[in-house]
Formats: sequence, C-alpha cells, structure tokens
Amino acid sequence: MTRVVAFGGGRGLSASLRALTRLDIDLTAVVTVADDGGSSGIIRDSRPVLPPGDLRKALVATAGPDRTTATRLFAHRFGGTDFLAGHPVGNVILTSLLERRSNPVDALGEAAELLGCRARILPMACEPLHIEADLVEGEGVRTIVGQHDVAVADGAVDTVRLLPADAPACPEALEAVAEADWHVFGPGSWYTSVIPHLLLPELREAVAAADARRALVLNLSEEKETDGLTPAGHLEALARYAEGVRFHYVVSGDGRTLDDPRSLNSAAQSLRARLVAADLAADVVTHDVAALAAVLGNLLVEDGD
Repeated sequence: MTRVVAFGGGRGLSASLRALTRLDIDLTAVVTVADDGGSSGIIRDSRPVLPPGDLRKALVATAGPDRTTATRLFAHRFGGTDFLAGHPVGNVILTSLLERRSNPVDALGEAAELLGCRARILPMACEPLHIEADLVEGEGVRTIVGQHDVAVADGAVDTVRLLPADAPACPEALEAVAEADWHVFGPGSWYTSVIPHLLLPELREAVAAADARRALVLNLSEEKETDGLTPAGHLEALARYAEGVRFHYVVSGDGRTLDDPRSLNSAAQSLRARLVAADLAADVVTHDVAALAAVLGNLLVEDGD
C-alpha cells in the first residue's frame, strides 16, 4: 500500500487529509505545533503540553465515518462567557491525554482510537514551538513572535524562523517521512503552517533525504500573511527554506493559474516540478475535497513507481 505523509496545520491540512482519506493509502499527518491563538494559546500558556488545536483538526478530519458522535463531541465549542468559553471539547480531551502520557505520540494514538481515525496523527516536534518573523513595513523591518500575531500582522513577511531553532523533530515523524512513498505539502497558511516544517532542521533533512515523490498544493487565494504574494511568489518564498528538497508536482486550483499559467509554470520548473492546474475550488478559499482527491489520486497512480 502506498505510504503518504501530509504536512501542514489548521484548515489547510484538514482539507488535504479529507481528500487523502478517500484514497486507498497508508496515511500519516505531520502537524505543526506552534499554534498560540485562541483556545490553543490559552492552554499552552497555562499547561506544559503541545497546543492541541491543529492536532484536533487533523484528528477530526480523519475520523472514521462510523464515529459521528465522537467527532461532533471533539468539534463542539463551548459558548458563553465563562472559563470554558471558546474551548473546543476536543482541545480539553487532548490536553487531558497529553498530560497523562509522557510521549505525545501515545496521547494522539489514544485520541485517534477514540475517533477511529483513518490516518496516524503525529506532531512535527514533541515540544511546543514559536514562530518568529521579520516583517517589512515601509522603510523599516520589525520582528514579531507568535503564530497568531504573524498571521494577522500588517506588512510583508521577509524572513520566518522557529524558536527554539534547533528543537528536535518527533522521532516517529522522522521515521514516517523516511519510509513514505509520497510527501504532500499544503494547502495552508504559507508562513505559519506549510513552511514551518522546512524550518525544523532534522525534519527538513529527513524530507530531503527521503526517496519519496513530493506534491505541493497551493492555496486558492491570498491570506493576510501572504497579502500581495502571487502563486509564483508562494513558490519563491518556500524555495528559500527548502534547501535540498525536490518537489515533483505543484498543484494549483487558483483561478489566476487557470487563466494564465505561465508565471507559475516557470516558478514550478525552477523547483524541477511539473505544474498540475485544475478547478479545485468549492468556493473562493475552500478546496473541493472530491476534486482534490481526484487530482492527488491520479498523481499517486500515474507516478506510483
């Protein structure tokens, strides 16, 4: 069975996981652990555990179709104005599991069993990380620390880093990366969900050393953190951090690509990748899961050797 590792975080990774779980593959998700907004930020500030939000979303995205009750429970968000307000139930459950297990991989395995997950969910690192970025504003540059603040800040991202810069990668994630037949990056917040995997030295080196084929799925539209960045600009930004990493396919469903693929095709070729353009939009920002599954499934079959 084809072994696939999907990298990312948040809604973007959820979209690729929902597509990939439609395929007959052995699927692993490697998830960012730098989230510090909302419920995850409150939890990581008060307890020494991984931020649960992106991990929860990956678990829910791969939950078994026969576990609807558990899936709805994990996704339910408390209302009101008390101390539970805004917290998804899944974040509370994951925090409990993470506190009870010395290895977060074991905690995620228990959560995956509860949800009947059709993928293995792994953190990119076993300790919480921070994202730091230098943003250009007019004639100056300012440094911002924190995934949420970087994602919503004004100004263009010039450089992005992880803190601590030399954090060890999750050993189980490194093993999955090395054994995979395919690596799938994106879609997702470019500087805070996709690129961070290439900022962790051990993980980037493992990706570069693996024999896997690689597909990069672009977003359908700009986000605040990539305001003004063209589809080709997304590839150029990623290439700065992808030393030694070969991408074989760039998948784009952006209408701008369909109308004029030349600049993106040139950028893809600079990565030694082939551009695959298709209508993948469910709406302006959301990928159509069935369409994305069809494109990725075709790549895995056509280039399976």
